[in-house]
Amino acid sequence: MLIPFTFLSSVCFLGGAAFGYLVVFPPAFRFLVGYNNAYLTSLPSVSEYFSLALRLLIAFGVIFELPIFMVLLAKIGLVNVSFLNRNRKYAILINFIVAAVLTPTPDVVNQCLMAVPLVLLYEVSIVAVWIFGRKHMKDFAGEGEADGESTDEETTD
Repeated sequence: MLIPFTFLSSVCFLGGAAFGYLVVFPPAFRFLVGYNNAYLTSLPSVSEYFSLALRLLIAFGVIFELPIFMVLLAKIGLVNVSFLNRNRKYAILINFIVAAVLTPTPDVVNQCLMAVPLVLLYEVSIVAVWIFGRKHMKDFAGEGEADGESTDEETTD
């Protein structure tokens, strides 16, 4: 169980980082250097460039972990499909607030480039919880005892 979780988590993070770098970074950088005119020339340093790129990579890598996080919450028993469906409108509002906070530029285009994937990832999370979150972690403990395996509490001397 640990290997697929680690693999899927890594794939989600790398996919989010790639999305951030390939899709969101070009318009964000264009926005930041777009203030050039006859009197003002933008000359970002290498550290500013890498800082912006790193912030976007980490932010998008983390938000693409949303389905994994939701399945984990479903396994613990904190959320289920009906809860996620019922609170969709609040999730969309929170997604736009998170996108406004996490995007490094103040323009609405970059905010939407983060908020729209968050909304889509929320929908993917609902499907993932429906598929993978049916069994709670407490149910896994019951399976081991039913198979005749002993727990740590039973083997103490």
